[in-house]
Amino acid sequence: MASKDLRNSRCKISDYSEIRIYLLFFIIFFFSSLIIFRLYNLQILSRDYYISLAEGQHSIFANLIPKRGEIFLKDKEGVYPVAVNKNTKMAFAVPREIEDFRSTAEILAKVLGLDEAELKDKLDNPEDMYEVLKHRLNDYEISDLNNLKLKGVHLSDESFRYYPGGELASQALGFVGWRENSFGGRYGIENYFDKELGGQEGKLFQNKDNSGKWIPTGKKEITLAKDGDNLVLTIDRVIQYGAEKILKSAVKKFEADRGTIIVMDPPTGKILALASYPFFDPNNYQSEDLEKFRNIAISDSYECGSVFKTITLASAIDDGKISPDTTFTDTGTVNEAGYAIKNSDLKAYGKQTMTQVLEKSLNTGAIYAQKLLGNNNFSDYVKRFGFGEITGIGLPGESAGNISNLKNVKSDINFFTASFGQGISVTPIQLVSAYNAIASGGTLMKPQIVEKIIHADGSVDEIQPEEVRKVISQSAVGQISQILESVVVNGHGKRAGVPGYKVGGKTGTAQIASREKKGYEEGKNIGSFAGFAPLDNPQFTILVRMDNPKAVEWAESSAAPTFGELMKFLLDYKNIKPTEKYTEKDLNIFRQTHNLNEFYINSEKEEREKEKKDERAKP
Repeated sequence: MASKDLRNSRCKISDYSEIRIYLLFFIIFFFSSLIIFRLYNLQILSRDYYISLAEGQHSIFANLIPKRGEIFLKDKEGVYPVAVNKNTKMAFAVPREIEDFRSTAEILAKVLGLDEAELKDKLDNPEDMYEVLKHRLNDYEISDLNNLKLKGVHLSDESFRYYPGGELASQALGFVGWRENSFGGRYGIENYFDKELGGQEGKLFQNKDNSGKWIPTGKKEITLAKDGDNLVLTIDRVIQYGAEKILKSAVKKFEADRGTIIVMDPPTGKILALASYPFFDPNNYQSEDLEKFRNIAISDSYECGSVFKTITLASAIDDGKISPDTTFTDTGTVNEAGYAIKNSDLKAYGKQTMTQVLEKSLNTGAIYAQKLLGNNNFSDYVKRFGFGEITGIGLPGESAGNISNLKNVKSDINFFTASFGQGISVTPIQLVSAYNAIASGGTLMKPQIVEKIIHADGSVDEIQPEEVRKVISQSAVGQISQILESVVVNGHGKRAGVPGYKVGGKTGTAQIASREKKGYEEGKNIGSFAGFAPLDNPQFTILVRMDNPKAVEWAESSAAPTFGELMKFLLDYKNIKPTEKYTEKDLNIFRQTHNLNEFYINSEKEEREKEKKDERAKP
């Protein structure tokens, strides 16, 4: 009986073991079938779905990124694009589709010029549905990828910032690029108006699972991007091109370190040209010297020298202290606080009019006018002309200059030197604005560089010219303009003249303040010429600045002829008819001497040699 029970027990155990084996086999078979079915579903049945999903992700991404606004210059026929969005292709991969990521990475590395190891890391993820490979593909890369037809590698449309004019207005424009982890406008208009140009990014909300991954069938909310504004600048394309061409030629001819030119429209304050040489190509900013990005026209203040005497005399005329015919006796020296201030040529001229003070650029005469005006009044006029504060032109990095030497009204020596442009610093944009205040009838206009803003919805904001303040009277404008004309006809500004037109302006040759010690750099100077024309109805105000020209010494031989050549170009370009009589001989002489040739270099050397001979001949 016991033996029978034992046999039955063994049979039951055997049956249970077989059941457990079958059950385990069934479970393994079941899950294996699920995995196989899942793989079949993903790779065969749902292939198109996941391709669409990957491409859809890029499409969603594109809808969330706004289109950057474009920038245009004024042109005779409308506008000229200088910063645009150029369409190209980008390459992206869907790793889920790639069968052999190693060979694919090897091929892509050769075609796209990318690191093979980094590509393998990107592609070695069978669950990944979207990986960017390379932006801004060139035509050869696009063609190669299209011909190779690599599985899991796709092309998609994209745009990038392109500057059709190359170096044209480069410092004014800036560029778009990366700075650490931030992408946007760098320098110039691109930076100052980055918010307006950049638009507003869209937003995407979608349900996620516990691991943080998006749920394809979950709730999704999209706020589309708002495209950036387009900007039309006040800069005239032809005037900018002409100014840059003449500036580049002048810097090279006179062996200057660098130079800048600003052209302003007198009645409005609109900037028609803003050029600083050396230029740079914003399309290849990565390979450029950082120093080229700085816009010296607005950021670099300097002691401008005798070109500031115009401000001193205009102020004294407006205050009723002098007239063009007021006389003083030039002894050649003014002694103050232990200093002996002399004229630049170390000469004394005796009885002189205020007109002759600017013609001969006499430091002593500027001091005479400043003394009559008084320290407090002089300081007030300097501020009224816009010095010591930024102009608000609408570009990054603008300097306010430095007129702090005028705070102590009891320090006469500071006011004496300031009267002829030493001891205070100004920026080119401040200086041209001050001269433009004279050209515009005595009103200081805010420099304007943006003409209109075109919003994404098509609406347009026209930027209106802005008056800052009335600086001097119309009567004072007439008198100082008369003096400035005489400077060009009879004085150091002769080479700034244009046959057939009344031109007014003033030279300035100033020492460069040392950054390492008290005093000035030995043998270095900055030459400037500022002026406007035609005097009876000014159409252009121009400032030319030449930094450390080594082929000539004085601004009359570098900045003045550069001004004259540019003014002739502008008057011809705008078809402004001559108002004064001139002969064909006058025009031929101008043509011969205003092509920035060796004339100025040789003539200045001859003048200096003649002066030395005259000095040696004295008893």
